Amino acid sequence: MADDVALSGIPLTMLWTLHNRGSEVKRADAVLTDPDCERLYDTIDFDYARTFGKPDGTHAVRSARFDDALRPWLAAHPGGTVVELAAGLETQFQRCDDGAVRWLCVDVPEAIEIRTRFLPPVSRCEYLPISALDLSWLDHVDAERGVFVTAQGLLMYFEPDDVRRLVTAILERFAGVELMFDTIPPWFSRKTVRGFRKTPDYTAPPMPWGIERSKIAALLRSWSPAVGEVTVSSYGPSHGPLAATLPIFGALPVLRDVPPAVVRVSSR
Repeated sequence: MADDVALSGIPLTMLWTLHNRGSEVKRADAVLTDPDCERLYDTIDFDYARTFGKPDGTHAVRSARFDDALRPWLAAHPGGTVVELAAGLETQFQRCDDGAVRWLCVDVPEAIEIRTRFLPPVSRCEYLPISALDLSWLDHVDAERGVFVTAQGLLMYFEPDDVRRLVTAILERFAGVELMFDTIPPWFSRKTVRGFRKTPDYTAPPMPWGIERSKIAALLRSWSPAVGEVTVSSYGPSHGPLAATLPIFGALPVLRDVPPAVVRVSSR
């Protein structure tokens, strides 16, 4: 079996995030411990640096934030179900598996094909090859012991109406569900819609949904009465000046809407 991959468009971003996470976990001062990610990064035959440029660790920080939220939830919901939308080559199941969780990875067929090659499904981690916008995936979720839905690096690629439809469907389908996703600010959304050429060899796909951190909670509550508690926090690179100054961005209203954010919302 060849260790190269052929992807384009939004599915190719799974290698962008792998580049940032894989480079990070190799560092002595890494913010994320992930041997499976390192294995994938070394195994897949791809010119990451030429395509995506210098890694910044941002996606490793994002993964660590999601892990920090999920692990206590798993302890409180033994045998609960985690649904990972846009699973790509994310290795959160491998990092957080407690021996009891039921896991469902949802992604488009070409992404699931690559994931299956390098991370074969197991008895408690199943794969569903459909778009997250195909709401039939909701019928595959066992909600008896609680549901936690994650969407890393996904919603910004959808039109705003599709984001609203997906988020409200999740919150209104499962009582007490926890939904966690990340957002980008409008300034970065506009940049990608105009054509964000990250390197001479790679132009990022358009990301039409951007929102200010300060407006997220109100927007979610305007979508559905099922919205319960909402928490929002900024995130950024794992090291360097931007990482060091991130708390300042979070503390000052004038800067709060500049970085990307991680959102966690529960349903009533």
